[in-house]
Amino acid sequence: MNIDSIQNGIVIDHISAGRGMKLYELLGLEKLDCSVAIIKNVHSEKMGKKDIIKIDAEIPVNLDVIGYVDPGVSVNFIRDGVLVEKRRIDMPQRLTNVLFCKNPRCICAVEQELDHVFLLTDRKNKIYRCLYCETKAN
Repeated sequence: MNIDSIQNGIVIDHISAGRGMKLYELLGLEKLDCSVAIIKNVHSEKMGKKDIIKIDAEIPVNLDVIGYVDPGVSVNFIRDGVLVEKRRIDMPQRLTNVLFCKNPRCICAVEQELDHVFLLTDRKNKIYRCLYCETKAN
């Protein structure tokens, strides 16, 4: 298989195998009018298998979404065919409008203008809870 290199854009690397599509959906990459490659189950010495997403455009990406889906992912920023920045993404302490509270009595379910905010309450078990009612995210 041959996937062209990108000149200006983003490469999301070291995604745990099988999580690439979830990132694609949560980041809204289907709405882009540029080339996006999702490469699944690539052989990796370190991880065994991994997914990779290549975006052939310089766009803002929500690093909190990436950290929520798969902490430890690398995000590489490419300009003029050269790697200009590489970031290792960790779990965010706070997620805003990434998760949505399932509690129908929560204030954020009633007040439509209110952001859905979740806080990381248990890093080891990757548990996020609603800021307002403390309902656990699924």
